[in-house]
Order: sequence, then C-alpha cells, then structure tokens
Amino acid sequence: MSTIFTGSCVAMITPFKEDGSVDYDGLKANIDRHVAEGTDALLICATTGEGATLSDEEHRSVLKASAEYIDGRVPFIAGTGSNDTSYAVSLTQFAESIGADAALVINPYYNKTTQEGIYQHIKAVADNTNIPLIVYNVPSRTGSNILPATIARLAKLPTVQAVKEASGDLSQIAEVIELTQDDDFDVYSGNDDQTLPIIALGGKGVISVTANIAPKAVHDMAMACVEDRMDEARKLFRAINPLNRAMFYENNPIPVKAAMKLMGLDTGAMRLPMVPMSEGAQARMVEVMKAYGGLLDD
Repeated sequence: MSTIFTGSCVAMITPFKEDGSVDYDGLKANIDRHVAEGTDALLICATTGEGATLSDEEHRSVLKASAEYIDGRVPFIAGTGSNDTSYAVSLTQFAESIGADAALVINPYYNKTTQEGIYQHIKAVADNTNIPLIVYNVPSRTGSNILPATIARLAKLPTVQAVKEASGDLSQIAEVIELTQDDDFDVYSGNDDQTLPIIALGGKGVISVTANIAPKAVHDMAMACVEDRMDEARKLFRAINPLNRAMFYENNPIPVKAAMKLMGLDTGAMRLPMVPMSEGAQARMVEVMKAYGGLLDD
C-alpha cells in the first residue's frame, strides 16, 4: 500500500453551534481553509475533533459530510477508534463505505488490555475492512502503551499502514522505525513538539493540533523536515514550538478552540466534559500567539 500522506495532517476540530449541535457550515469552511493553505491531509472526528462526545449518528454524519465535501482534494482520514472492538469495526466499515482514504484506530482505553489484546483488537478491524489503518498510540489518554514489538507485529498486517506515535518516548519511536523499516509502514508524529526529531528519524510527517491555527506554517515546517532542508526546518520548528506548547496549556482541544475563537474562527460551545479555557491559561496563550505574529489582530 502507498503512503497515506507526507507532511502535515491536521487533527481537525469539530465546530459546534452555541446550542451544541454540529456546525456543518463551519466544518466546510475549515476544510476549505486547510486545502487553500496547503494542509496535506485531514483527520476528522478524532481526539481534537471531540469524537468521544459525538453520538453515533453525529459521528457518521460528520464523516459522511466531510467525505462528500473534501471530494478527493486531499487525503481524508476518519477517526474510527473505540475501546469497543465491534464498534470500532462497524465505524471503520462505515468510513470505508463513504470513501475515506484511511482510518485512525486507537488502542482500547479505560478497559485497557494486554499487548496481545491490543494486537487482536486492531487485527479485528483489519480483518473486517480493506481500508488503510493508522494505529494511534497515545498512552496519556488510553492508559496503556503499544510497545514496539506489538507495532512491528501489526505492521505485518496488509492494511495496517502507519502509526501515529504520541508516546512521547523518542527512544521507543526510534525502535519502532527500526523494527518496521523493511515493511511498507509509515510513522507519524502525534505530538507537535516532536515533529522534527521524529521525521529526522525517518517519520513521514505529523498529525497536528497546531495546524488548526497555523496550517501553512506546520505544512512548511514538516515538508522542510521531510525534504531534508534541515537548517530551514530547525528555524521553522523553533519559531512554531512555543505555539505547540501553548496548545497544551490545558487539555486538548480546549486551547486550540479558544485560539481559533480569538482568531475569528469561532467553533462554538465546548461539549462537556470540555470546558472553556481558564483566564490565566488563555492570557498566557495570547502572549505566545502575539509573539508568533500573524495570528491575532493588533
């Protein structure tokens, strides 16, 4: 299977109206903005997209509306992960049926499992679909880490194409790349602040939160890394990294939605258990955004 994308994939927010319903006009406007500014792929309904608080009907509706509106302009990755294996299979089958280019599948959270259970969970999705899969390893949210040996096993499955690595452990990520280098398998950074080192190790790009507010900048930085223009890449990375940190002053997607609102890209109300950003954290974030330049009006 070929690489799903190279460069920057935005982990897109899901915009809501003030009454809490999905803002489909806002969704389309965001898609247009990312296509225009060079974002290389769009991930819909994952963590940043608050997929966990979308009902099944909403989740499928947002994925379908996105597929129809993106219309092949850039690769479309559907967030279809769940800690319920059968539901993850069903949602991934739906993503395949609407023409998604790939699906992001997380290891089971809350109920957790062994490494064998993680393997069997993702294998069940792979066995029942034909769509390329990106494994999502984010121990801070799932409570369990997918070890390099397990990712290497998963990489042998025909449709398991990549991993979004958000373990934060560069030594582990280096081992994943080493163990899968002979497979048709790609590694993406799942943490904006590790994009440069992960691509330098052999990764293909980043699945980015920061790209919601600075899509062209993240694309330019990621591609400079991929194309081995390292002097430029380091300069761009150092410039944007304070923004990367600011997007995690509070739990994602609270800061990025607050930042977008400040930029005039209002995403509506937060869905509980997400709450508006605290005044202190937002004030710190505003200073970072002003220092970066071009994001806020004077």
